[in-house]
Order: sequence, then structure tokens, then C-alpha cells
Amino acid sequence: MYENFFKLSADPFRLSPDHRFCYKHPRYARARAYMAYAFRRAEGFVMVTGQPGTGKTTLIGDMVDYLAGEDVEVANLVSTQLAADDMLRMVGHAFGVQARTTDKATILQALHNRFLAWHRAGRRALLIVDEAQDLRAEAMEELRLLTNVQHDGRPLLQIFLLGQPALRQAIHDIAMQPVHQRIVAATHLEALSDEETRAYVEHRLKVVGWKGDPAISTPVFRIIHRFSGGVPRRINLFCSRLLLHAYVEQKHRIGVADARVVAGELQEEQLSTRDILGDDIFQAEDDFGEARSGVPTGRRQNPSPVRVVPTAKLEPVPKPAPKAVSKPGGAAPRASFESRNLSGRSPGVRTRTEKNPVKIYTGDERRRYNRRSGHDRRKELRFEVGKEDRRRSLGRRRDDTGTRRW
Repeated sequence: MYENFFKLSADPFRLSPDHRFCYKHPRYARARAYMAYAFRRAEGFVMVTGQPGTGKTTLIGDMVDYLAGEDVEVANLVSTQLAADDMLRMVGHAFGVQARTTDKATILQALHNRFLAWHRAGRRALLIVDEAQDLRAEAMEELRLLTNVQHDGRPLLQIFLLGQPALRQAIHDIAMQPVHQRIVAATHLEALSDEETRAYVEHRLKVVGWKGDPAISTPVFRIIHRFSGGVPRRINLFCSRLLLHAYVEQKHRIGVADARVVAGELQEEQLSTRDILGDDIFQAEDDFGEARSGVPTGRRQNPSPVRVVPTAKLEPVPKPAPKAVSKPGGAAPRASFESRNLSGRSPGVRTRTEKNPVKIYTGDERRRYNRRSGHDRRKELRFEVGKEDRRRSLGRRRDDTGTRRW
């Protein structure tokens, strides 16, 4: 759906296994080497285990493609929840043996004749059993007996067992000891690391002709790994929805905001086993200069440094005291002062480090009775015994006949 929009030759993140997209990380390469080694030995069992979605089926497809130039007949068995007799019939059908009856002895004889004919023609028989953890002990014993079919001391059939980690535990059971002793190689596929997850995504994109469209921000790869846990199938699920979201929004850049939308959708659809929306990984900023919301940040690449202006030193310079006018009961004249700028800077301009450039004068001529000190002068000499009310004197204003207070 989005392949044409991004000019890709195919869908790079299909959930179905496709060995053409296999990413040969170290553990995958080791498992493939073990299988090739066991195949060359032409005997016994090979066991490959791993969590669902870690690439076991892809590994088998890659191995079968590798053996395409060899003289080998490969049969793939995927239905394993069968009884012993049914398992034997399935193996015969997988190798093209058409038994006219369902008799166990007849099927065994027909398989022996088919394997012997291939051996004489220089060909080999390889049976691949997927989801082998579901095999019953009786069915596993039937497979072991098939490996006993020999000619001139050489086995005519080789078996690869693929399964989940439960297969590793089941194979150590007492009833499985004969099978366990026939295993010549065993390997376990683990989840991808953070760096391998990014390499895996870019590898699959390059297989289909990716030229950098869409551009994917670095934090998005960490979100993909956190969501998927490094399991390739879950990586494919997230990346497929991510490209679909970019196609719907007509975007050629995939950032953290887009990954958050996709994670929320998958979590709402209950396709996610992890709740990662509250993780701090979504607080990262994208590589291509966009914030989490996708809006350009507007940050300057080389911001100019902040220029610090030195503090201007202001010192109070007292003015000459005015001529005192003596008044009965009056207070002493108030001293005045001015601030002189000694730095040569224009007055009235404050610098970043100025806090309080004006200082309070505390010299000898300071006000003796400051109203703010709490001293109430209204109680002084307002009425005197034997004298007329001062507010009736001719020296007061004529309209000052009320009882207003200061």
C-alpha cells in the first residue's frame, strides 16, 4: 500500500517468514553454521530453539535455499500435535509415499524403499519438523526409529527439530533420552539488541531499494526496540504500521511523535504486550530538527554567548543641608542626598547584576522622629490647660474648624 509512495519494490515488513530478508546477525550465523555442519555429517538430529518470532522458520527457509544446489529431498512438517501413527503417515505423505493402506508396517517399508532408492541415486532425505515442542514422546520415538534406517552403515534420513524453549526442557526428559543422545548440534536464537534492531530494520529496507525515504530519526529505533523486545516479528509489526502511518499523513520523515501515535494505536488494539507510552524514551528529540510534536524547534545551531555587564558602583553623595527654620515643637530639617554614577554609564540604566543601587543615608542629620518608626506625634500639645484651643487661633486656616486629624 505504501510501497509506491516511498518507491519501494516490495513490502519489507511482512509478518510471514521470508528468507530473502534474513538478517545474518551473529547468533543467526552461528545457528546456520551448526545446521550446515550437521548436514555435512549426514546423521542424527539438529535442534534449533527460540522464542516465537525470533526467526526459526526464516532460518530453515534460508537453509533450504542454501541446499538447493545439493542432491537432497527436503520435507517440511508443520503439524506436530499428532499421535504416533498419524505422525508416521504425515512423514510418508511429506516424502510423496502413497501407501494404499494405513498399516504402520506398510508405510515404514514404503519409506525405506524410497530412501534407499534416493541413496543409490546419490540423493539424501532431510525432514524438517517445525513447532517440535508439541510432539508427544511416542511421536518423537517414531522419528528416532526412522533415523535407524541405514544402508552400509550410513543413515538414510536426517531430521532438523525447530521449536520454542520448551523443547529444550522436554528433550531432557527421561522418556526422551534416546532422542537426546542422537542430537549432534543444538543452538538457541535470542532476541536482537538495540543496535541489531536498527541494523535489522535498515537491512530489510535496503533489500527493497530504500534510498533514505522515509527518513527515520535515531530515537525511533530505540522505541522500536523497546516495543518489540528485539523480536523480529514484532519489529515487523511496528515498522509496517509506522510506514502506513507516514503514508496516510503524507510524511517523508518519521519522528518520535509518529512512533508514539503508532505505539498508542497498537496498545489500544491490544496488539502490544508492553505499556511503553509512559516511558521517558518519548521525550527524546528528533535528529532532523523537529520537536516531539513535529513542529520545528527554531533552535540556533550556534547561539551567541550571553554578555555579562559589570555592576555599576553607585555611592551616595550628601547635599549641603538646607538652612534650618526654627519652629516651636518642630522636628529637625530632613537631610537630602543624591546618587552619583562613578562608572561613566548613562544614569537610569540598570545592569543584570544590580540589585539595590540606592542606599539609605544613616548619618547624624537623619530624621529623629520618623513616622514609620511608630512614634505618634498627634498626641503632642494638642490641648493645654488654661489656654485657648490652638485650632481657633488666627494663624490657622479659617475653614479648619472641624475635628480632622492628621
